[in-house]
Parts: sequence; C-alpha cells; structure tokens
Amino acid sequence: MERVGLLGTRYTMEQTFYTGRLREQYLLDTLVPDEAGRDDVHRIIYDELCHGIVREESRATYQRMIDDLAARGAQAVIPGCTEITLLIKPEEASLPVFDTTSLHAQAAVEWAAHD
Repeated sequence: MERVGLLGTRYTMEQTFYTGRLREQYLLDTLVPDEAGRDDVHRIIYDELCHGIVREESRATYQRMIDDLAARGAQAVIPGCTEITLLIKPEEASLPVFDTTSLHAQAAVEWAAHD
C-alpha cells in the first residue's frame, strides 16, 4: 500500500506525530477528511463515542468519510483513535480497516511472550 486514510481526533489528523511517522517509517501517504469532515469525526469521538453513544447516523457519516478517502486514492483506512472501532467494523467499510486497538494488543502480547 502507498496511500491510507486516517480518522481520529482533530489533533491526530492535523498534527504530524502520526502522519509523519507513517510517511517516514513506512513511506505511506496519509489522507484525512476535509475540514468539515475532520470537525464531524472529532465531534463524534468526543461527544458520542467517549460517552458510549453509538448512533447509526454517525456510522453513516464515518462510512461517507471512508468512501471519500477511497475516492481520493486511499487503499485502506486507519482508525487512529480506539473509540472509532466502536462505530466502524471492518465489514462495514468500503476499504480495509486496520484496527489499531487490536494491532497494539497483539503486538503487546507478542512482545510479552518473547521476554
């Protein structure tokens, strides 16, 4: 893969700590939603998901964001916030979804098992 979409808090999508590492370490071009989309993604995380609220309308919003990222050339999407996986499952997205929560947990188990 050469280009991935990133969803997360405004800070995650706009600052370089995540996108920069993807570019420098893995040579990945990272796409994020436009400003209005970033507002929606951020608001849904803090106003809904962090409070355990999972709304179908918000799922549809995220699915539209993923579709837009795909139309712009993203080959997969990274939910860069653990709460996003409450809303979007891999089978509900038009692109492959890298579940960062699960990937981190798997890496921690592998690391602990090898010490």
